[in-house]
Amino acid sequence: MWGGRTGAFLRPSGWWPTGVLGRRLLNCNAASLAGSSSPRCWNCGGPGGPPRGDRFFCPQCRALQPPDPTRDYFSLMDCNRSFRVDTVKLQHRYQQLQRLVHPDFFSQRSQNEKDFSEKHSTLVNEAYKTLLAPLSRGLYLLKLRGIEIPEGTDYEMDSQFLTEIMEINEKLAEAQGEIAMKEIESIVRAKQKELTDDVSRAFERELKTAAPRAFLVVQWLRLCAPKAGGPGSRPGQGTDPICCK
Repeated sequence: MWGGRTGAFLRPSGWWPTGVLGRRLLNCNAASLAGSSSPRCWNCGGPGGPPRGDRFFCPQCRALQPPDPTRDYFSLMDCNRSFRVDTVKLQHRYQQLQRLVHPDFFSQRSQNEKDFSEKHSTLVNEAYKTLLAPLSRGLYLLKLRGIEIPEGTDYEMDSQFLTEIMEINEKLAEAQGEIAMKEIESIVRAKQKELTDDVSRAFERELKTAAPRAFLVVQWLRLCAPKAGGPGSRPGQGTDPICCK
């Protein structure tokens, strides 16, 4: 636990260690506090909390703190910074955080805390949506590593990949009935899993190949998955084919 606020308290006899050893202990403690990089609480001025942990509330007065701008989505959602994510654990974390910071729970608190809860809740929603879908997760992971795929980027696609897309579109145009659509959807999902597995291996082995491979997933989801997934489908929507414990 963090200590209480500093102040002009009287020191009872024998309360603190005395002598050379005592002075060293006190000096070390003061130096430690002076060198701490923990942010101060906006409400009580106390240390904002330990360097690790959720850091949402001041350990002194329990006031909600502003979001940490240095924290990435993986850290916020308690996930390893990896393309492989346990989506069940991710969902549990999302629910846990919303129970902590949702604005409904701060309607009777100060205006600062109301504002902070809105920001926290928005950030948690964005992090959850980004890490849930393999496409957005991969692109975000690339961004954290200094690699971005700008809109309009056109990596070269081999002829086999283009042929597969054309064949899927032809089958979709000719498909009649629910059974035929389900068969095509199964093919699309299998290919999507193959591509996302390929991206995962690229992240683990050779980062420079991850961007063009991720681009293939982008193209596949954009050109095939929405059509095969039925009305209202969106790229990246639905069950995550990568879910590792």
